[in-house]
Amino acid sequence: MTLAFDPLSLIPPAGHFIDGAYVQDAPRLEVRAPSSGQVIGHIPVADAAMVDRAVAAARRALAATGWATLHPRDRLRALHAWADLIEAEAPALARLEAVCSSRPVAQVAAGDVPVTAEQIRFFAEFADKEGGDLVPTGAGSLGFVAAEPYGVVGAIAPWNFPISMAGWKLAPALAAGNAVVLKPSEMTPWSTLYMAELSVRAGIPAGLVNVVLGDGPITGAAISGHPGIDKVSFTGSTRAGAAIMENIARTGIKPMTLELGGKSPMLVFDDADIDLTADCLERGILPNAGQFCVAGSRIIVQRGIADALAARLADRFARPRPAPTWAESPGFSPIISEPQLRRIDGIVQAARAKGGEILCGGTRFDHGGSFYRPTLIGGVSAGNPAVTEEIFGPVATFQTFDTEEEGLALAQHPTYGLCAGLFTRDLSRALRLTRRLEAGTVWVNRYGRSRDHILPTGGWKASGLGKDLGREAFAANRRTKSVLIDI
Repeated sequence: MTLAFDPLSLIPPAGHFIDGAYVQDAPRLEVRAPSSGQVIGHIPVADAAMVDRAVAAARRALAATGWATLHPRDRLRALHAWADLIEAEAPALARLEAVCSSRPVAQVAAGDVPVTAEQIRFFAEFADKEGGDLVPTGAGSLGFVAAEPYGVVGAIAPWNFPISMAGWKLAPALAAGNAVVLKPSEMTPWSTLYMAELSVRAGIPAGLVNVVLGDGPITGAAISGHPGIDKVSFTGSTRAGAAIMENIARTGIKPMTLELGGKSPMLVFDDADIDLTADCLERGILPNAGQFCVAGSRIIVQRGIADALAARLADRFARPRPAPTWAESPGFSPIISEPQLRRIDGIVQAARAKGGEILCGGTRFDHGGSFYRPTLIGGVSAGNPAVTEEIFGPVATFQTFDTEEEGLALAQHPTYGLCAGLFTRDLSRALRLTRRLEAGTVWVNRYGRSRDHILPTGGWKASGLGKDLGREAFAANRRTKSVLIDI
């Protein structure tokens, strides 16, 4: 069976998914295929009334099904059945995602879908294994901390990994006993809608997974400011995260998890394995055309191996060739939209104007669709826009240093602190610098997450609040209650 397909042959679901059924609404926004620039469909924009309808459905489902107080094994079984169905429907999910996103269809089917199913199973296992705590008190009393779900979680997901990000939001919230109202990106809505449909088919009660379509200013604001939503989870840009925080503070205090922007350093010492390091640096910026928050976009190399490593990277950056996301053989991913491509190129040209040297790339591909060449920029100062701004594209800066302290100073970013990569054979240096790097995650002699979901992810500084994945993500979907009983 081939995974290649004609994108215009797809007929995506129409409307929102609320209370287990599709809800028709007037189409207002175009959905384009970034591989070609074609308009391939339209979606509605959920206003405050539609979001209210979804929240009401979630609350009814919680009350009618007793999902929060259901035997934990029953929640676990329902989530496992959902994961099984997601895996079985991998070709359909992959097509729905690839047609409007930057993700090649084969990579979604072979990678994103099974990893998301694994994540759902991972969080399902917490349902009957994580509880409260009995705490030491005086002989005449009994004290314990009870953990309970929040109720309705409002989730807002980005466009870059639609299936994966939906799994990040839905799986821990449902496992902890909550219902969810989720807004996917208006640019990549369809695979998330189908995941919601599959949840009902798998036996998760209707109304526990609701998907409303729309943009940030209308639909996202309605979710974050809704009085019936008990907790908000968001992944996206720092600017959008700040707007969500402001809206929550203005409309009512509630907890939030925010995974935001990054400008992650790749700190390379001259004792590093140069071939392994080149592999990691390539994987840290070129997949998905650099459109992922943990992209290692600041390459910082000790002077002894700088020239050799720069030559290797320039050769690797010149190899990718663009291809439509629905091509049978995966090619280099498109930029999600023309406005985003123009923004990337604007930063590259501003970096050049500020003294940066384009070592390779620096222009769009001569190809239909929104494709940008992998770009490496040398000769940049700390204040260069390519160093200070999150580009969210296949663009990395290349800086050099002599001493450990100089390298560390370059690695610390004044704004972001999401991830960092560290490459050295010196174990003492690795342990020393993992303590000093200002980032929520540090990878040593590798770059990127593994398929082991126990490690949480989340940033410091303007890169966010709270954690996704790991035990911490499950705990973030529950609130605690202290109880003291005289006996």
